[in-house]
Amino acid sequence: MARPKTLLSWSSGKDCAWALHVLRQRGDVELVGLVTTVNQVHDRVAMHAVRRTLLEAQAEAAELPLWLVPIPSPCSNEEYEAAMRQLLARARDAGVTQMAFGDLFLEDVRAYRESRLAGTGVEPLFPLWQIPTEELAHTMVRAGVVAHTTCVDPRRLPASFAGRAFDAAFLQDLPNDVDPCGENGEFHTFVSAGPMLARPLAVTVGPTVERDGFVFCDVDVSAVSRGESADAPGTSP
Repeated sequence: MARPKTLLSWSSGKDCAWALHVLRQRGDVELVGLVTTVNQVHDRVAMHAVRRTLLEAQAEAAELPLWLVPIPSPCSNEEYEAAMRQLLARARDAGVTQMAFGDLFLEDVRAYRESRLAGTGVEPLFPLWQIPTEELAHTMVRAGVVAHTTCVDPRRLPASFAGRAFDAAFLQDLPNDVDPCGENGEFHTFVSAGPMLARPLAVTVGPTVERDGFVFCDVDVSAVSRGESADAPGTSP
């Protein structure tokens, strides 16, 4: 019996990366691509602010094609939904019948995704749903996931967490009212290594900036990960 063709919503962060790992372990779907919304103005992953060059290197290591969804900045809800309708039309033409998400416990987010996909012929899939987030965070770290925080909401988490590695020390230092996986938007990450990637990416952690009420850390892929010589010039922030 043919496995259903499935897209995975991909932010470049740890939760979607772990969803990829879980889906591959289950083996009951055919993953055909990673769907990422990219800010057209800054050419970076929306909200996570990860460079597109870094996203492309990550997708190559994940051995899956990117399905980029360009969105304007600022982006209204109407513009976002129009972009997603175009994506879904493309997905249906390619025989895709499922779209997976790395959501953990936010009922309103799940309900929104389900309502947007209702009647489209593409069913939502939530492989990590209701896994306790403290358990999940430590499982990721123990499994060798390497990630860095690229965005912090300073209203919920000290700005000093921007750029930090997502590891046991990071989890130990989190305030008690912050979700260990950042599911409430406290922080966002970029994954550079783990069981879902065929090879690790050598990344450099750059400066942090505050913009639009958030603190962003500029993470970049090193020359080694690009396949260049170690002394090749990197991309400037």
